[in-house]
Amino acid sequence: METPLAQPDPEDKDWTFVLDRPCPECGFAAADVDVTDLPDLVLAATAPWAQVLAGPNATVRPAPQVWSPLEYACHVRDVLRVFSGRVELIRTQDDPLFPNWDQDATAIEDRYWEQDPAVVAAELHHAARAISADWADVRADEWSRPGTRSNGSKFTLDTLGRYFLHDITHHLIDVGVH
Repeated sequence: METPLAQPDPEDKDWTFVLDRPCPECGFAAADVDVTDLPDLVLAATAPWAQVLAGPNATVRPAPQVWSPLEYACHVRDVLRVFSGRVELIRTQDDPLFPNWDQDATAIEDRYWEQDPAVVAAELHHAARAISADWADVRADEWSRPGTRSNGSKFTLDTLGRYFLHDITHHLIDVGVH
């Protein structure tokens, strides 16, 4: 399949606001998250993807510039992988600068729309279990360790976890899972 003619507009919203106030779109409230619950919360937030990807419309875009459930699932899988790397960086380096990740370029380069939903479901499950284990290994004295995103946004392991959980939770709303 060729690249879909209409690509979603590049994401340029600074979603770090969810650390200060609930998301107006999905209602996620980062302040309500106990970061020590992240291992279980990650698994709960990613569990619905197997069913979404097994559905008959998994590869269908609801509108030309809106990702299909498959494309959203590929993005969530990659968010899990990228953030696993960021957790590792914060835990092993002093105030690391995270490598830039262009999620829109990744979607095109990796041809999200052509990936096999069953394979993506398995990869997403594996990535969720891996980062869940990463969060489970965080010691109490590590939650305040800092790291910086390439755009200058500052995080601690605590705020990174809350921000990350919003990302993977929010995309369930995008595919109609409430």
